[in-house]
Amino acid sequence: MTEIKLLKRCDRNRKRSKRRAIKCPVHGCYLHSVSQKYKLFATDAKQLQQKGIGRQNALILIASQTAVLLEDEWLEAFWCDECQQTKWYHVKLISKSSEKNVECKSYSISVAPPQLWEQAMGVDETRGNPSVSEFTRRHAKIVGDRNL
Repeated sequence: MTEIKLLKRCDRNRKRSKRRAIKCPVHGCYLHSVSQKYKLFATDAKQLQQKGIGRQNALILIASQTAVLLEDEWLEAFWCDECQQTKWYHVKLISKSSEKNVECKSYSISVAPPQLWEQAMGVDETRGNPSVSEFTRRHAKIVGDRNL
């Protein structure tokens, strides 16, 4: 016999999207998004090969596009109620499975290393804006210290 899965009426008629099930890796509580998603790009064939694309296809993609969008990966800042702090995480969408009217997605998160910012923005955030001179950067720090 076929099994019929009964859903509560509120689940059956729900039109809104449900909360993303992204949980704190330390405490296991739900994380609250506090930023936009920063998409990641691959600019090297090796990066694409690490994602499971064959060597020949990776070389062709990089030659034709220079930067390839990584569909199911991004950087995003989350607030944890237990930690009481905001952290940047590298989020990967692992699987999309949909049953009747219910779409289930699972995510993998890890703390975002600085190298990923180069992949997302093309700029190393730790060094600051390269178009700003050393003199300006130094004096901005001095003025900032006086205002404290």
